[in-house]
Amino acid sequence: MSRSMTGFGRGEAGSPERLWVAEIRTVNHRFLDQKINLPRAFPGFEEPVRRMVAERLGRGRVEVQLSVSGAMAGQARLAVNQDLARQYHSCLQTLQRDFALEGGIRLADMLNLRDLISVDEQPPDLETEWALAGSALSAALSACEAMRLQEGQALKEDLSRRLQAFSALVDRIHNQLPDLLRMRQAELQDRLAKLLSGIDLDPMRLAQECAIMADKSDVSEEITRLRSHINQFHSFLGLDEAVGRRLDFLLQEFLREVNTLCSKISHAEIAQLGVEMKNEIEKLREQVQNIE
Repeated sequence: MSRSMTGFGRGEAGSPERLWVAEIRTVNHRFLDQKINLPRAFPGFEEPVRRMVAERLGRGRVEVQLSVSGAMAGQARLAVNQDLARQYHSCLQTLQRDFALEGGIRLADMLNLRDLISVDEQPPDLETEWALAGSALSAALSACEAMRLQEGQALKEDLSRRLQAFSALVDRIHNQLPDLLRMRQAELQDRLAKLLSGIDLDPMRLAQECAIMADKSDVSEEITRLRSHINQFHSFLGLDEAVGRRLDFLLQEFLREVNTLCSKISHAEIAQLGVEMKNEIEKLREQVQNIE
């Protein structure tokens, strides 16, 4: 199934005390380009996140946002050093008594004292937290994949319709070739008759020139290659893998064959059909840019 590179997914996992939330946004990109946003306490999660994303998504610009809320083992906690506070208080009382200082001892005075309140930081349990974060990320990836697959199916149907329109133009050119060659031969004979008026022309020589002209105008190889590319395009759309870059390459080949075909046949109607074919190729290319 063809997959789009545009998608969004959200997943949650946690316990009554805390909740991990993962959100994924993807857009088209030539390669897999990841941007990971993590809580400050978990920089080590970046590598496993990248691996999980790479295993599930083949191509696109991917933005992953992981966040956690609630109580969590390992969070920083403030602690009061009560023994030190008593010593500070006793010292302040001594100063007040010995120097006959007015006023009482206030809380604001105590808060300015060094090391009275400390931050107790302990590293979080990474294994436990990753089990929750990874579960949330997996759920978000599943939701994102479902959206990419759904949009990819719509893109596939649109590409198939446009490919049919392009194939019909190729058939129109192929069906007109015999009449076009006969017309070109008649034009050549008429021009030669005017240029060589009164001069005997060898019929064999004329036949040879017509054959050379017909050979130069022969586009059967281009038609064959275009039909082969069309069949390949159809087969790639049915593969269950990333095919966007292969489809883009095929469209480059489409355009090259159309340019060669139009240059060989200098005819107004064929030139118009060539313009329509190039227009269809451009529409196909715009859609292919979103295929994974």
